[in-house]
Formats: sequence, C-alpha cells, structure tokens
Amino acid sequence: MAYGYMGKNLIVDLTDQSFQIDEKDELFYRKYFGGPGIGAYYALKYIKPGIDPLSPDNVLIFSTGLLTGTPAPAIPRYTVCAKSPLTGAVGRSEAGGFWGPELKKAGFDAVIVKGKSKNPVYLKIEDGKYSIEDASHIWGKTTHECQEIIREEMGLRARVAQIGPGGENQVLYANIVNELAHFNGRNGMGAVMGSKNLKAIAVKGSNKVQCMDSDKVKEMTRWVSTNMNDHPLAYGLYRYGTSAGIAGNNAGGGLPTNNWQENTFEKASAINADKMEEILIQRKGCFSCPIRCKRVVQIKKENCIVDPVFGGPEYETLVCLGSNLGIGNMDIVAKANELCNKYTLDTISLGMTISFAMECYEKGLITKNDTDGIELTFGNEEIILKLIEDIALKRGFGGKLAMGSVRLAREIGKGADNLLLETKGQEIPAHDPRIKTGLGLQYALASHGADHWNAQHDQLFQESGSLGLKGVEPLGILEPVPASQLSPEKVRLYHYTHLLTIMYDCLGICTFGFVSRSIATLEMLFDMTKAVTGWNTSLWEMLKAGERASIMLRVFNNREGFSRQDDTLPKRLFAPIPTGPLAGKNQISEDDFNNAISLYYQMAGLDENGKPLPGKLHELDLGWLTQ
Repeated sequence: MAYGYMGKNLIVDLTDQSFQIDEKDELFYRKYFGGPGIGAYYALKYIKPGIDPLSPDNVLIFSTGLLTGTPAPAIPRYTVCAKSPLTGAVGRSEAGGFWGPELKKAGFDAVIVKGKSKNPVYLKIEDGKYSIEDASHIWGKTTHECQEIIREEMGLRARVAQIGPGGENQVLYANIVNELAHFNGRNGMGAVMGSKNLKAIAVKGSNKVQCMDSDKVKEMTRWVSTNMNDHPLAYGLYRYGTSAGIAGNNAGGGLPTNNWQENTFEKASAINADKMEEILIQRKGCFSCPIRCKRVVQIKKENCIVDPVFGGPEYETLVCLGSNLGIGNMDIVAKANELCNKYTLDTISLGMTISFAMECYEKGLITKNDTDGIELTFGNEEIILKLIEDIALKRGFGGKLAMGSVRLAREIGKGADNLLLETKGQEIPAHDPRIKTGLGLQYALASHGADHWNAQHDQLFQESGSLGLKGVEPLGILEPVPASQLSPEKVRLYHYTHLLTIMYDCLGICTFGFVSRSIATLEMLFDMTKAVTGWNTSLWEMLKAGERASIMLRVFNNREGFSRQDDTLPKRLFAPIPTGPLAGKNQISEDDFNNAISLYYQMAGLDENGKPLPGKLHELDLGWLTQ
C-alpha cells in the first residue's frame, strides 16, 4: 500500500480530449518525491527544446508535494511547471491553500496538461473520475465569479485552481490562483494555462491520504499548534503576517522605493503592519496549518470598497504596488491587490514593470504620447487601478506593460535596459541583496528567474544562538555569517539552505511552518516523513531529492541555451545603496560576485558555464539526462 502518495498521475491532452493514467511505483516517488521533482521530470520528458511557451507544444504540470494532503502541519503546497513565456527558462511556482490536498484526496499526485483546446474548457476531477467540461460560460469572468459558478455545478466543496482575464489574455506574468488568494505566482504560468484555453482545474475528493503512522503525525501537528505562540518567528507570522517587513526594512535602509532609486520611503507608516491592522478582519491559513499567516482585509468607504474574499496584500505587494511606485496609501494598495487577484496578475512583476516605466517617464525616455496621455509619475495614485485593468485586458499602453519590463525596455530603447531590475527576464522581488547578499545569490541562481525563497534569508543566521542558526545545525551550519558578507561561508550557506528549501518544495512544505523561518524542526520533519511514508529514510536522502530537482531544473535551462551569463544581477545592484542610513555603502563588487558564482558552481557540481558535470548527474541517479 502507498503511504503519502496516490501512485497515479493524470495526463490530459486538450487537443484530442484524451486521458491517460501514468501509474508510478514507490521507487519513482522515493527518487523524485513530488512538487518540483516530479514537475521537472515531466517537463524534461515532454517539453521539447526550443518550443514557443504559448504554443500547444508547451506542457503544464501540476504536482503535489510528497506529504501534501496529510494532516501534518504547514504542508499544503503544490508546484506548477512549464516553459515560462516571461523568461524562456523553466517555469516553476509553488502555492499553498487547499487545492493540492484536494487533488490528492481525488486520487492523483499530479496533472499533466498537453495540447490546446479549440474552445474554452475546464477540467473536472472527482474521486478518480475526470472529464473536460465546456467553459464558454465562465471565460472572461473574474476569479470570484468563476469559482462561484463552478461550485454551483460541482458542489461547495470543490476546490478551483483557475485563471482570470489576465491569464486568458496571456499577460506574460499572469498567475494561477486557488481559493481566490493562494497563488502560483511569477513566471507566467497563468498565461500558459490561458494559451491552452484552460480556464480552471476543479477537484473534489473524499479519500484520505494514508499515513503509515497517523497517530504520530497527529501528535506532531498538535505540538506545533500548542507551542506556536511561544516561538517568536512563528507567532510573528500569525500576529503580523509578512507586512511586518515594511517597518523593519525601511528603518534599516532596505525598502525599495521609486524603482529602487531610493531605499527608504517617507510614507512607509501608511502601508505597514500597524496600518493593515485598521482594515484587518481575519487571519486565515492553508490546509492543516495552525500558523494562519494570511491576512483578510475589508474596506467599506464611499470611494473604496475592498472585498474580503480576496484576502489581503503581502509584503511584496505592499512594496511593489506601494513604496516602489511612490504610493503611501493602504486603501489604494489593498484595492490594487484585489484587482490583481480578480484578474490573476503577479503583483511583483506588475508593480516592478510599472515602476520601470515610471522611471523611463521620469527620465524622458517615454512621454504622454507613448502612455495614452497617462501622467506616469511616482506617487500618482489616480492612475494605478485603471492601469491594472488595462494590463489585464491588454488595452492601450496596458498592452505594452503586459509584456513585462524586459520586452518593454527593448521596445523603448534609448538605454532603458540600464534601468531594469530583473534576472533571466523576471522582475526582482522586494529585498535588497546589498543588505542580504544571500538574496543576491538567490536572484542570480534561481532557475526560474529572481526568487526570494530559493534559499533561506541571511538575517536568520547572523547571530550566535539565533533560532535560525540553531534550526540548521543538522546541516552542519554552526557559525554565524553576517548578512552583508559575500564570502565562501555565505556561498556555502546559500548552497545548503537552497537544498533545504527545494527539499521543502518537493515535500509540499511551507517554509513559514519550518526552520529556519518558523517552529517545526528538521528532526520533526525527518520523523514526520518516516511516519507518513513508512520509509527507512534519512535527512541525507531527503536533501538529495531536493538537489536532484534543482539539477533537473538547471538541465532544462541548459537545453534552452541558458548559461553562466544568465546567473547575474542587474547593473543597479552593483552600485552603492543610494539613500537612507546606508547611503553610499554596501556596494557589491561585480568581480567578487562573479567569484562567488564560480565557487557555488564548484560546490554544486557544475562546470564553469553552469552546466551539471556528468559525475554529478550520475551521483544523483540522473544518468538518463546525459544521453
């Protein structure tokens, strides 16, 4: 009997509306686990090099984590993989919520979508049964409308992963959402879904995900629930969510403002955690998670209505649609977040693309003639909400912004590329790598473009006795590493915690529930994995599964022509911090950064061009990728 996994993956071809069940045995799951491990496996197997990401040749893979769907705490996640239309590299995105556990309960570990439907459809999966349903009546609907209609057809218990009009119109940074507020963000996976005329995948299941020792799993879940409030990092996530980062980063001189031209924002107090408390009505969590880090906000004003069904903004959104646009108005940011959730637009790429265009406007590279008369200035609150709708519907100048900042820079010319803040074509998140150099390594080395959770964050490991440092002692990380230091010790810290973080993704774990960021320990994770699967496993084997997934994703990129030149940072981040308490300081030397990349390659078993060495592939039992 299988424990933790279902042993079945559903392959759907939308072109001829056919289905196939790909049954896998224990050896497959023990090798690839789930999430990006299984996602990368099917991507390498089915996606041919050089294909157009928005063509029927692309393949969209939804893959649950190995432990997803069990009652273990903070393990709700699943991965979506495809070739990214935004970057041309591998697309990879995780989401929490309730959809992943429900897919397991419905009988499948993964869904692999091929081809393209002639007409809009949605995929219906219920207790091992599946069908392709007409979606013409929900195409064009926003996410709340779509979810309500599908639940009328399938029942209120149905969980819906879907795209809004942004995905339908193939905005290159469109997302996929479940429960209206849990996103597979970045990389444009929603655009791929839209290119296939696939509006949604709705799932409903009544089966339990079997655990070898369910009593042990429940015991650990109760322990996390009971002790969570005594753990400062876990309780902080419950109490403030991610919005607590606004005040701290602003005080420390690390809050991106006006397209990163400044590092402090004079109106930061208008978009911080205390301000969110004024509109907060509920704290919510994902499946089987006691931490409840999600914010639910509501605004009822004559000039601003924000519906709580769409949750509330996270730190990245507060920055990318707030300070980095020069906007210090929580009502505007919360409404912008709602619109992005309705239309399934990525708040990071959207905000960063707008801020890039604003700087181009500020410097005279574009004018009102280019923007349809829009006064594209920092701090202009009046234009943001309409711009978001224009982007989702590709209207006027919004259609230009829908391309993302890199393509827009190419169209503008005139040196606009010098103002870009991206890696591999994806806009960077809202953490300054000049303050946390490990974030610089994350941005440069993430296979899917700039990502702020491709490893763990530097500040968790810079003090002796810190909760973060104690949490990773089983990895052999025993001494503090200063956050602004770019040293061999920092490269090693990145390498080890990257393997830890992608292992979490393969298991379906949220990093907000486990060390270094939260309460559950590595020893607990090890015991939990054994209790669920019944395997005589080890932390070594689990980390190797993460490493296997990481290397497979890099192989995908190598096939697409990505190499060392793509593992770098935008030019602006090699200049000193411009303003705030660290003005003129914390410059990253480009030579030092390149040396750090070379050192990482050696640690990770890559050659000087960033390609896995044959010995590394064979060491990970990936010899099939050497052929």
